[in-house]
Amino acid sequence: MGYFGKWIGGGLGWVMGGPIGGLLGFLVGSMIDNTTVPSSAYTAQDNRTTPGAFGISLLVLIAAVMKADGKVVKSELDYVKQFFDRQFGRNSAGEATRMLRDLLQQDIPLRDVCQQISRNMDYSSRLQLMHLLFNVSLADGKVHPSEIEVIEKISGYIGIASSDYLSIKNMFIPGTDSSYKILELDPSATDEEVKKAYRRMAMKYHPDKVIHLGEDFKKAADEKFKKVNEAYERIKNERNLP
Repeated sequence: MGYFGKWIGGGLGWVMGGPIGGLLGFLVGSMIDNTTVPSSAYTAQDNRTTPGAFGISLLVLIAAVMKADGKVVKSELDYVKQFFDRQFGRNSAGEATRMLRDLLQQDIPLRDVCQQISRNMDYSSRLQLMHLLFNVSLADGKVHPSEIEVIEKISGYIGIASSDYLSIKNMFIPGTDSSYKILELDPSATDEEVKKAYRRMAMKYHPDKVIHLGEDFKKAADEKFKKVNEAYERIKNERNLP
């Protein structure tokens, strides 16, 4: 079983219904026919998001972002494959890319898909989705305004707080006072407020918050946590804080 088969084995849960299930169509059935899947694969064991549900949701949203400018070129697919290769390994990259190609051929009802995700996915996992969408969109080192616009729409549709969206966006597209925005602070904040904000954000973005997604996705959470620490260190150096 490849890595993508492992995601399925980890549970698809609620994604098999609603607009996401409709988008998957025969593709998942075909994959399941060639994969040994336990009978519990379709149901989450508790209220946490399963790796399968997260992985499928991520691919559907990546497809929506890639289609934002009305065209998908081979270089974009190559960048996404490279991203999955780095993040999850070669087997997963190949499987995910094949599924992505199918999704790119379909009309994606973005609002409906996002509402399904918002209703069923825990907030920490949704934050992780946003981080990965920015990661993939900027994998080629370029800012694509149409893609960023779609990512912002997705953020609103899946119920991400505007401060959290700006925090994650500034991890990838630094703006004025980006270190403060990452920590969800105003530059006028006191030193004590800076320390409290860091502790709060470190807790919010700690990798253990998404440990239920498995080691594959936890690696991306480590990156987000590192960005928070880097922002805090920059502010400390600016203010000569101990």
